[in-house]
Amino acid sequence: DFVMVSCFPNLIIANVPECPYGWEVNQLSLGGVCYSGINSHGYFRFAIPDLTPKNNSYCGTQSEYVGGKEPKYVFYNSIVSNDTSLTIRNQPVNYSFSCSYKASYLVNSAVFSQRVATVYINNGSVGSFRSQLSMNVFTNSKFLYAKDAPYTIDTSDIGSEVFIGIEAKGLSSRFKVVINNCWATPSPQSTDKKRWTLIINSCSVDNTATIFENGKDSRSMFKFNSFRFQLMEKVSTVWLHCQVQICDSEKRTCQPVSKRSVLTSESLHMW
Repeated sequence: DFVMVSCFPNLIIANVPECPYGWEVNQLSLGGVCYSGINSHGYFRFAIPDLTPKNNSYCGTQSEYVGGKEPKYVFYNSIVSNDTSLTIRNQPVNYSFSCSYKASYLVNSAVFSQRVATVYINNGSVGSFRSQLSMNVFTNSKFLYAKDAPYTIDTSDIGSEVFIGIEAKGLSSRFKVVINNCWATPSPQSTDKKRWTLIINSCSVDNTATIFENGKDSRSMFKFNSFRFQLMEKVSTVWLHCQVQICDSEKRTCQPVSKRSVLTSESLHMW
């Protein structure tokens, strides 16, 4: 008497035991609407193949945004029995299930060094979407071609433009990627007190940083000029950290309002 649920970025699968109460698969419905179950190795399998259907609700699937310190999206539905015969001899069933997806992530990448830079593209996100979320360095402002890791910048090229794209692949089209904050450190630790801030609250605060698109699609993009940390012996790599939000465009306004930050540079760049 349980439901086994698999939560994928754009697919939810619910399996229930081949009815312990005597129901057949054609007597069970998803959300009381769709008789779409199939027999699968001792289970009745029901699938929600698209979290962004044209009518905004696939077979009665509902969703909600839960805010707080760890915001998330919850999709939920149920598998219910339905018999139109005059007499019913089986116990009614209602298998409720849900899938939760985190809405906030931290991605990290080593982007360039002080002398000869090496870029290691790492996926530093956590949560249900971690295999879909990535940060890449691109060749130019068209963001068509990502640079292969390792990527090097010679000393003479320090100050050149670095193009960053953060993308979530395989998600429902309703979800948009929003870059909230980005900063650089001389170590992989995002909490390093030595840092240089590039973006705060979706606004660029470094005078070389430009945000191209943010919250409009599954990829958000920006650029800034490369630099080096002074007085850092035996440190060759600069790490970029970005706090990213996965935004449900059907529930919220995802594109940040364009505005200039009034914070001072002393409050932004911590040493």
